[in-house]
Amino acid sequence: MRAVIFDLDQTLLDREKSLLDFLAWQCEGMLRPYLDDQAAFVSRFMELDANGAVWKDKVYSALIDEFQIEGWSCAELLAVYESCFCAFAVPRSGVLEALNAISPHYKLGIISNGMTPFQERNFRGLEIASMFRSVIVSAAVNLRKPDAAIFHLACCELGVRPGEAVYVGDNPVTDVEGARDAGLRTIFIPSKTHPICTAADASCDEMSRLPQILNTITG
Repeated sequence: MRAVIFDLDQTLLDREKSLLDFLAWQCEGMLRPYLDDQAAFVSRFMELDANGAVWKDKVYSALIDEFQIEGWSCAELLAVYESCFCAFAVPRSGVLEALNAISPHYKLGIISNGMTPFQERNFRGLEIASMFRSVIVSAAVNLRKPDAAIFHLACCELGVRPGEAVYVGDNPVTDVEGARDAGLRTIFIPSKTHPICTAADASCDEMSRLPQILNTITG
């Protein structure tokens, strides 16, 4: 194996913690005069967000109606989210340790289903970009996981064949099945949303163990 390609949200990025920290900041700042119950607002945001599946224009629009926020428009709240979320981006536990261990031995890449340049900014916010040779965001290339073409594009950018790459991600369908069907090996990252996946070559519940697991499935 010559390359390891990662998903971003909930794989390298601890999206839940990052989002909760951002929302706490937004509630304490621009929304403070309009919210009697900040905890209820945050809880409802997380529910509507559906683990990132719903773009925030729809989330903020619903929240403005439900919480009767009159001081800010949906467009203004969305603009702050798009420009400031990256300042709260934090990696999952063990990510930095794992990347420092494997970056001398593998070419590293990212494939993320998401908006551009929003996801690129979040990735840079993790301060790990110097280790990566390929960064692909679906909206920038008009392809989305699980389409095999996006995995093949990443392999092409890294100069490897699909059979020489491992994909690491938390979604059993878009990440694991998509990468597997494209010819890559797969490592599954369990999450609250997707705790189990039987289709992956291996599972990694703690990112610091990733180098050891890579040795197991590629050795």
